[in-house]
Amino acid sequence: MKELKKHEMETLAKIGIYPKESLLKVGKNKNSLFIGIPKEEAEHENRVALKPESVELLVNNGHEIWIESGAGQSSKYTDNEYSEAGAKIIYNAKEVYEANVILKIGRPTAKEIELMKPSTMLISAMQMSNLSSEYIIQLNRKKITAIAFELLEDKVGGLPFVRAMSEIAGSTVMLIAAEYLSSTFKGKGVILGGITGVPPTKVVILGAGTVAEYAARAALGLGAEIQIFDNHIYKLRRIKHALGQQVYTSTFDTFNLSMSIKSADVVIGAVRPEKGRNKCIVTEHMVSEMKPDSIIIDVSIDYGGCFETSQITTHKSPVYRKYGVIHYCVPNIASRVARTATNAISNIFTPILLQAGEVGGIEEMLFLYSWFQNGVYTYKGCLTNEAIAQKYKMNFKDLSLLMAARM
Repeated sequence: MKELKKHEMETLAKIGIYPKESLLKVGKNKNSLFIGIPKEEAEHENRVALKPESVELLVNNGHEIWIESGAGQSSKYTDNEYSEAGAKIIYNAKEVYEANVILKIGRPTAKEIELMKPSTMLISAMQMSNLSSEYIIQLNRKKITAIAFELLEDKVGGLPFVRAMSEIAGSTVMLIAAEYLSSTFKGKGVILGGITGVPPTKVVILGAGTVAEYAARAALGLGAEIQIFDNHIYKLRRIKHALGQQVYTSTFDTFNLSMSIKSADVVIGAVRPEKGRNKCIVTEHMVSEMKPDSIIIDVSIDYGGCFETSQITTHKSPVYRKYGVIHYCVPNIASRVARTATNAISNIFTPILLQAGEVGGIEEMLFLYSWFQNGVYTYKGCLTNEAIAQKYKMNFKDLSLLMAARM
């Protein structure tokens, strides 16, 4: 066969004999999730619930995702990236709340709850420390099923969201301490850690949980001298084992704690709350005896703080001084590194949402898995969290009984 001439090839192309590429349409089924991701309104919240790669995976599995324009901007994700991943970009906040499942980081405001449809499934933080009975009443009035992601457990009983954010916060606090020790930030003008021939900086860590572990790793890596305090001996043993080093540990003995804080360059408050709120560990008198330009970083400020001198600050105005001591008391430290935090959160959300699609939706997830039930605090007009009910003297219903009645 003779080769076709160039003009003959062009003619064939024009009449459409060449095969044409087309995108394969993703089919949807009755189990598809309709997810709305609004832009976060809280001043200190820079994270977004899903990264574009997760959106693409969910869309390819038949789910529909609407995301408000600019929602990923603080995490350095553009609208175009989400659009290319298959999400629909929404320019009116009201439209995002047409979705059946609302996925947020921060707890929704009263205005945002009003925009939700009745019986919406809400997945967001609960933030027990500053919850109010009015908020619960408003959710129940619209029969919204609210799920707190910080209460969701994994198969071994851990709290994956809390763990991930604690790891980030623990690593980040030492970077913050290094900044405010420097002359640039009018600190002591010393390096965080130690170098040959110069005594190392001293870091005192209150608490022996995940935040403390990662803060200790960072401090030890820089060559700092660390001391860890906690009233749970098993936690102190665990953290020593995790660090793989013999470090100074102690219970909250008043005399030893006071002496350690008095000589410290950096004090990290990383005490886990009990019954929703922290106890005050460090008194104002202890703070007044600290060295000038030393630093307090109160990671526990989300739950009221563990220093008597702690007051909530913001990312825009993060520090203040009291008794010559620099106080950093910003809630949600993980939001300071928003892209890393977004990636961590998205990696946890994505398999949960995929699993929900496979079993028939969020409602079915509640019915099938007790670890998912643990996150629910309101269900179709009922308060289901006993701790909230006791705190605000409200009536509640056991979710497991409501699920049993559904059978």
